[in-house]
Amino acid sequence: MDFTKQLQKADEALRRRNPDFAIELYRQLLDIAPDLGEARAGLRSALKARQALKGGGSKLFRALVGAGPLVAAKGLAKAGKHDAAVKQYEAYLDSSPLDEEANLLLGVSLETAGHVNSARAVYEFLAEIAPKNPDGLKRAGAMTWRLGDPKKALEYYERALQADPRDQDCIKARKDLAAEMALQGSSARTVEHSRELIKDKEQTRSIERSQRLQMSEDELREELAALETRYQDSQDVETMQRLSEVNEKLGDLDEALSWAERALSQRRDSYDLAARVGDLRTKALRKGVARAGKDGDEALANQLERELLEYEVRDWTRRVELRPAEAPLRLQLGRRLLKSGEVDAAMAELQRAALDPRCGRDAGVLLGDCFKQKGYLDLARKEYEKALGPVGVLDDRAKEILYTLGAIAEEAGDAAQARVHYARIFETDVGYKDVAAKMERLR
Repeated sequence: MDFTKQLQKADEALRRRNPDFAIELYRQLLDIAPDLGEARAGLRSALKARQALKGGGSKLFRALVGAGPLVAAKGLAKAGKHDAAVKQYEAYLDSSPLDEEANLLLGVSLETAGHVNSARAVYEFLAEIAPKNPDGLKRAGAMTWRLGDPKKALEYYERALQADPRDQDCIKARKDLAAEMALQGSSARTVEHSRELIKDKEQTRSIERSQRLQMSEDELREELAALETRYQDSQDVETMQRLSEVNEKLGDLDEALSWAERALSQRRDSYDLAARVGDLRTKALRKGVARAGKDGDEALANQLERELLEYEVRDWTRRVELRPAEAPLRLQLGRRLLKSGEVDAAMAELQRAALDPRCGRDAGVLLGDCFKQKGYLDLARKEYEKALGPVGVLDDRAKEILYTLGAIAEEAGDAAQARVHYARIFETDVGYKDVAAKMERLR
């Protein structure tokens, strides 16, 4: 059965900051198709968004609400009734969506029940909310590998090894994955086990070494020489990519950029390559700005800063073109358009980004900045207040918003309202900017 339309409807509800409706739709889909990974992933995002928007109450309250379903879920799982356990875990996670242990146990029950796509969605969500939890990362790696994405699986195993460098299962999995990825790059894709292809121990060692996050300079230069030889024999994109990566690690940005651009010329529709070229060129331009500033050449530094901003606008425009549905990319483009003075264009991107709960707050603040620049102070204030939301402990962003609201009130001649905003900052951080002096002046 095709659930595309129903998924789109649920996704749209989430983008419009209606997580309750999205949760209802995702659950309806999962009742029909428990292994619909997109719905399981969407449900995780919607529950997280709802908690961010409405708050989840105290930990004690959440524990009391979810105690029954969690105990029931563990009992059912122990009895081997994993489909029933899944429903109870989901009932518990309704009030505690970020509970690491419960998400891990949900994934295990889904996997045991044969719902591998749903299990992958849960493990990947756990990897997102608990980036230092080795168990979640390992399971995300194993399930991703099982479903045919060894490159992504390797990333999870590498992250798991960062959390626990001595984990033997991860070490073995990384070796096997390195071999399988070498197999995928060869013409013999039908061989059942990749180690049958790689008999040469030095070749195996080289592949495994290339997948490690940390390599010595001597190892990098050894690999660089091997890659350059390989490129002479087979001018494939993967070799160009690796040449770019190794040169970057050796500090040669120009050469890294050159190889990345060659790879992109072969795969112009590749988002990953376009993003890599953009990141490398941006890094090179920033390095030039820093060098000019260090040399005291302010004119050159200013010129390079302008070139950097112009390039970033082009770069992020290209990224949005390649992935138009990705709200975080539109947020980044809007930020750069605003900085370059293209306020109307920035607003168009930010308004679309604001529909996604992941970007809502940041996009709202930037929209407020846009309206403020255009002189629409009432609209700016509305966006800032929406982005501020219900605030308990003030983080840096909340303080920035309150300070800006205070400045708008002062500009409008409303000293009392300005003092209200400044006072909220003053209560928790007396040293923030000149808020103490403003409180004294507005007494």
